[in-house]
Amino acid sequence: MDLIMEQKISKITINEEQQQAFMREAIRLASQNVEMQGGGPFGAVIVREGKIIAAAANHVTTANDPTAHAEINAIREACKKLNTFDLQGCEIYASCEPCPMCLASIYWAHIDKIYYAGTRHDAEMAGFDDSFIYNELAKNMEERTIPIIKLLHDEGVNPLQKWQECVNRMEY
Repeated sequence: MDLIMEQKISKITINEEQQQAFMREAIRLASQNVEMQGGGPFGAVIVREGKIIAAAANHVTTANDPTAHAEINAIREACKKLNTFDLQGCEIYASCEPCPMCLASIYWAHIDKIYYAGTRHDAEMAGFDDSFIYNELAKNMEERTIPIIKLLHDEGVNPLQKWQECVNRMEY
């Protein structure tokens, strides 16, 4: 069988009913997390070929980890389960629009598509306001609230140069 035919066969079409079921699972995880006081009201599932391969909720407060958002927890679980850092071929269903950190992580993971239920404005109404991060990213570095100071630039580029020269590096 040729490669094009294999790719067409391996592509599984997910219908709207299935998409809604995946989203309801993300929302269920978010609600359950609130009820169990597991962290914030956010849940996420990662789907590949029509099956949930990872599901997670927010655990920022219980793990004492500001990066333990539902989307990132799900990405970590999916990568571990699939033994890869590249989640191409996967979709993520998030109970709420991903914050800038989660959005960046989704892009780094090469996830194909993002579905979300609540918006960042809904999250803001519940006390989760990411607008300051969006605003900070739009500013010049010199104008940001947290000072960003370049230090030891010449030494700092050395590892990057070594990376470029490395013949057996694994691209990502």
